[in-house]
Amino acid sequence: MKSIGSRITLWYAITLTATLACLFIAGHYLLERYLVKQLDELTETQFKHLAATLGRDYASLTPQVIDERIREATESASSMFYVDMHGPMTNRFFKSHNLHGMAIPDLIGEKTYSITVEGLGEVRVGEYSLQPFDVLIATPMAPVLDLMGGYRRVFFGLLGTALVLSVVIGYGLSELILKPVRVIQATALRIRSDNLAERIPVADVQDELSQLARFLNQMFDRLERSFSEIRHFAAEASHELKTPLSLVRLHMERLLVDDGLSAVQKESIVVQLEEIGRVNRIIDELLFLSRADAGAVLVDLKPQRPEQLLGAFAQDAAALAEHDGKRFEWSHHGDGSVDIDAKRIRQVLLNVLTNALKVSPRGSLVSLASTLADGLWRISLVDEGPGLSAEDCERIFDRFVRLGAESSDPRGSGLGLPISRSIVTMHKGRIWATSRDVGRGLRVVIEIPTSAG
Repeated sequence: MKSIGSRITLWYAITLTATLACLFIAGHYLLERYLVKQLDELTETQFKHLAATLGRDYASLTPQVIDERIREATESASSMFYVDMHGPMTNRFFKSHNLHGMAIPDLIGEKTYSITVEGLGEVRVGEYSLQPFDVLIATPMAPVLDLMGGYRRVFFGLLGTALVLSVVIGYGLSELILKPVRVIQATALRIRSDNLAERIPVADVQDELSQLARFLNQMFDRLERSFSEIRHFAAEASHELKTPLSLVRLHMERLLVDDGLSAVQKESIVVQLEEIGRVNRIIDELLFLSRADAGAVLVDLKPQRPEQLLGAFAQDAAALAEHDGKRFEWSHHGDGSVDIDAKRIRQVLLNVLTNALKVSPRGSLVSLASTLADGLWRISLVDEGPGLSAEDCERIFDRFVRLGAESSDPRGSGLGLPISRSIVTMHKGRIWATSRDVGRGLRVVIEIPTSAG
């Protein structure tokens, strides 16, 4: 079992059930011994009653008188006791009528024992000496056997009930015990590079889980400081690089208009200018992400009807798709408006569309479906590319991560989707990707509440 909760439930159920089973078994043994002891005391009491009835002068009595006195003592309890009295050399001197002529077996060396007698069933026998006679008094074991059979039935019924209850109680205990662990897990999953300020709530106790939560919070503090230093460095470095890059670009543009350069030299300068332009775009993107992480980027939220925004976007999307030999379709359902920064949302849609067109084969379809309902604007863009694994569906929103066809494109920087996530987050929304429900291809979903404030 991979779940700790399942293992706790199983261990609790097994432990409790095994403990109850041991108690029931011990109780069965002790109760049976107690009842058998009571039968031994009953046979001993019957013998004492028989000896008192015979009197102290029984040795001088005739056999007929002895027989009459024994029957007088035993007949009143004939349903409970069997009496077999024999003298030396095992010759039978007296048998109670309920034996019907049968003899009670005499086990040499045993004074009390249980034995099965044909016609009587299992009996408990006590052997007593009344010189010169040996007296065997037996009593049925049926009441004890019936009682112990009922005990076992109750035992198995209670054991089954205890097993079910222990599973239920064990599950409840596991949920209670693991609740702090689940809180730690949920909080840790929410703490990402774009959400490093959140911390695990710590109870005012000194147990192991609280110590673990404090340790993790200290680790997140160190991570936040490290990320902050890295972002600060990226922002400072990006800002400082813009000026020298601008100067380099300016000097190359001046060289480009120099008539003394050959065609090969001019071509080389054009290539360098293109690369400088690409570096400038990456710097601008890094600066945007740094400002977004610091909360310095503001969005101009205004009511916007989604069908109007998507209608204008679809014209450019269809042209881009046609240029790559692919098709683009879109649809929208629902009426109303959304508070968004239309320019930023258009940037998100273009980033997602560009990635979809890069991985889609020629002649394939890229479709966009928009729905506005229940206070939520949901945009779903699906391509017919190779799709991604569940792990890669999350990784594509990390910075500088380039997968599939995009990784071989020198124009890409791996910052488009991280920027898109930052913009969507500014609108209090979320963006994610999945390949589970589209078969071949990738679905990118954007959800924005109708009122981002």
